[in-house]
Amino acid sequence: MTAREPGGPRYAPYANGRFALAMGLVALDPKDWIDADDRRAAELQEKERLLAANRKAVFDDLPGSEAAQREVLVILLENLERHHPGLVGVEDGTVTVRETGKSYGLADFSDHALDLAGRLVQEDFCLMRPGEEGYVLHAASLCFPARWKLAEKLGQPMMRIHERVSGYAERLGRPVDRFFEHLRADKPVQRLNWSLVDDPALFQTGGKFRTAEDAGITPENAGDRLWLRVERQTLRRLPESGDILFTIRTFVDPLSCLEARPDLAAALRASLDQMPEGMQLYKSLPPFRDALDRYLERVSSRAA
Repeated sequence: MTAREPGGPRYAPYANGRFALAMGLVALDPKDWIDADDRRAAELQEKERLLAANRKAVFDDLPGSEAAQREVLVILLENLERHHPGLVGVEDGTVTVRETGKSYGLADFSDHALDLAGRLVQEDFCLMRPGEEGYVLHAASLCFPARWKLAEKLGQPMMRIHERVSGYAERLGRPVDRFFEHLRADKPVQRLNWSLVDDPALFQTGGKFRTAEDAGITPENAGDRLWLRVERQTLRRLPESGDILFTIRTFVDPLSCLEARPDLAAALRASLDQMPEGMQLYKSLPPFRDALDRYLERVSSRAA
């Protein structure tokens, strides 16, 4: 995994200059499972706002997921106590978030513990359970979706969840299903996923497959009008229920952050050049693709 260097983005999964539709899994050290940074207070407050406005849009679950949800919360609280002491406090059945001062009664979330888990950290949580057609999304605290709707994916197997992802069925569907079957509780993994968007909002439920040109985005202002959106995703099997917990930690940085790293601008441009047309369409790059390329060409030329 490529982490932040001075002046650059936190993660740069395109740094090798190649595009590949692949799982890209690497081992995860449990101490690095939860990623907390200086955006924590603002992002937790945004989660609270979204949950208050329309809870079902960002949290939902299916009957039978209650025990696995409670298992996730126990694992999370143990991890925070061990590796991030001070982020939350637990006393007399109440959990308090340090940065926001918000407190939650554990008993109030006994049947929807994943909801509480999502309120304590910047990560989103998705619970996957074995089904007849593969692993099914059984419960989720998903406040920061990348252009998809929880209501459309809950109860669906992996293949159907990703049916609109260009190349997924042909290249990744079966390998992902096999990996899920063999994932061990003591071998958690992580991967990175990236995209370019024209909206910095963390909560996005639509916007894929756009083609209409956005004349407002130019090579001169692309650095301020476009954002790099990177998801740090982790996968781990829950030892008691056997379900798989999928977490998503989202980072959004203005494209202009690459002006301090012309090498990464060159790598991103090369990756985009190799990205299949179907994937570019899926990611809605056509509206600003030309302006983006010319911007990256200018920035990357500084590396020479």
